[in-house]
Amino acid sequence: MANKATKVLRNSQLGEYVLSRRKKVGSIAAVLIATVSLVSGCSSEAGEVSKAEELTIYSGRSEEFIAPFFAQWEKNSGIKLNIRYGDSAELAAQILEEGKNSPADLFLSQDAGSLGAVSEAGLFMQLKEGVGSMIASKYIAADRNWIGVTGRARVFAYDPKKVTSLPSSVNDLTKPLFKSQVGIAPTNSSFQAFVTAFIASQGEAKTRAWLEALMANDVKIYPKNGAIVEAIDKGEISIGLVNHYYIYEISAELGREINVKNGFFAAGDIGNLINVSGAGILASSKKHAAAEELINFLTSEESQKKFVSDTKEYSLIDNFAGPEGLPLLNEIAAPAVDLASLKDVSKAQDLLLSVGLL
Repeated sequence: MANKATKVLRNSQLGEYVLSRRKKVGSIAAVLIATVSLVSGCSSEAGEVSKAEELTIYSGRSEEFIAPFFAQWEKNSGIKLNIRYGDSAELAAQILEEGKNSPADLFLSQDAGSLGAVSEAGLFMQLKEGVGSMIASKYIAADRNWIGVTGRARVFAYDPKKVTSLPSSVNDLTKPLFKSQVGIAPTNSSFQAFVTAFIASQGEAKTRAWLEALMANDVKIYPKNGAIVEAIDKGEISIGLVNHYYIYEISAELGREINVKNGFFAAGDIGNLINVSGAGILASSKKHAAAEELINFLTSEESQKKFVSDTKEYSLIDNFAGPEGLPLLNEIAAPAVDLASLKDVSKAQDLLLSVGLL
């Protein structure tokens, strides 16, 4: 168990944006609390949950984005939430170390890989069929040990003034046309999940060859996705691999429209990977009913609308409108990758280390 925890813990130093974006919590919270019609999490098929009850949440979701949702649920349910924020991989490692003695009732992760690591250790309970009933089945673990909450698509962010011939595959980024013009963030958990999916779908040899070809093409290294988008806007590079919502985030931070657009690769390309944030309930918890109600709240139609409008993520409800200017989630020609395979992020980290990107 300790070795498994250590593998996950290695990623704890590689988490992305948390502290720098907390300043928006107040404004988002005000909007959410004003929306008194949000679905209440006070009751379920298991009956009323005691208002004196408390839940302990390990949240790998950034406080800036998820705290307003937690605050609204506390207000609706009367249940106090004890929340520990941190990097998803670090929190997963903590749960693995704590085992059945973990004080956590629910683990909310920003990626499927961390959920998979905890699930593989047998520490999650199986969720009832009625929990998260609106979420599309492909975003729920096959054994129902965890359920997706929001979606994020991998895209190429690019400068439309410089990139007039759009790439159809991530392999195109290794061509002379993009020499010294591509940005990646190897320490970022989303990039590592992408590399994990690359290995799962095409094998380690092809993934290594692609990474080495990028390096030979003078790829530019950045600490996080937001920095890649900013570099494109400044003209330092012309294209980069990021999650779809960073364009909205950087534009909001700068208070202006930026010179960056989102692009998608050809159908089925690994560069179109869709990953999810999600939640699982610890089997050792004695508060399953309340934890189930929190998941139901986060996956309700009203909350899903708020995720789209406020955090610019995708809803995981079928045919739900996505962020402005982007296709529906089920219209993205994503590759056929089992999200459960993303738990093997240590393979990606080892490969990135061996080629010199970490």
